[in-house]
Amino acid sequence: MSSGILYGLSAYVLWGMFPLFFKQLQAASAIEVVLHRMVWSLVFVLIVLTVLRRWNWLGDVRRSPALLGKFAVSALLLAGNWLSYVWAVNNGHVLDASLGYFILPLINVALGFIFLHERPRKAQWAAFALAATGVLWMAVQSGHVPWLALLIAMTFGFYGLMRKTATLGALEGMSLETMLLAPLAVVALLWAGPSGPGSQWPAHDAHTWLFFLLSGPVTAIPLLLFAAGARRVPLSTMGFLQYITPSILALMGVFLYGETFAGPRAVGFVFIWVALALYTAEGLWAGRRAAKLATQTNAVRARQPAR
Repeated sequence: MSSGILYGLSAYVLWGMFPLFFKQLQAASAIEVVLHRMVWSLVFVLIVLTVLRRWNWLGDVRRSPALLGKFAVSALLLAGNWLSYVWAVNNGHVLDASLGYFILPLINVALGFIFLHERPRKAQWAAFALAATGVLWMAVQSGHVPWLALLIAMTFGFYGLMRKTATLGALEGMSLETMLLAPLAVVALLWAGPSGPGSQWPAHDAHTWLFFLLSGPVTAIPLLLFAAGARRVPLSTMGFLQYITPSILALMGVFLYGETFAGPRAVGFVFIWVALALYTAEGLWAGRRAAKLATQTNAVRARQPAR
């Protein structure tokens, strides 16, 4: 349990620190950063798969076009999430990225209701309504909908939905997604690179290339830590830990990058924080109630005479 919490905590802290990494790539456009991230993530996961000798799953993929199609969609959603996140970080919108990941758990509630026929409890609906009120408040008072935050939340929410209904594990799923994305990324990089026929991007110095190369392990390692943590601790615990990432992003946006946190944005964040507090408290209460009921049921069964 303690090692699982450590793995999960490490993953969420690393995800929260991502702006420090991607700020080092401001010499490149967001789409170029994402294309390199696809390529070097594939290189890293191929090394990991080779070391662990975990290649048997590829046979299942080849025999299942439906599974391949599902992961093609999840790969596109992941690429969209990466692009919107990197653009947000490198264009002074770290707080919008934070807001997106604060909204994400509540987006998951709505997606579960619509696509998986899950039935949220009354308190979960109340939390969703509070969060929606916060977003609506920011839209009305600031004159525009926080599209960037919603895009980050929606792309990762739908990505999670696709992965929830897929059968591959975290490492195998990410490997397949990067296998599908990397060839397209290589073609785009060669075409639009400084020596390509559609040259759009300048040549980069050694510092930028170092961070391009590091984007592979930086992308994969938190995901592997998350998977290790999720296998060792209850989902309710991982759900509580997930708020670490957007909290770090919010603090960095305000205190490190000097983004404005006042007026409609502050009020909207308060609505969403209250919604998350209600959502988390209700989840913990429901989990304890279920555990207590299970204990009582087992105790009753234990007292019944054997037949």
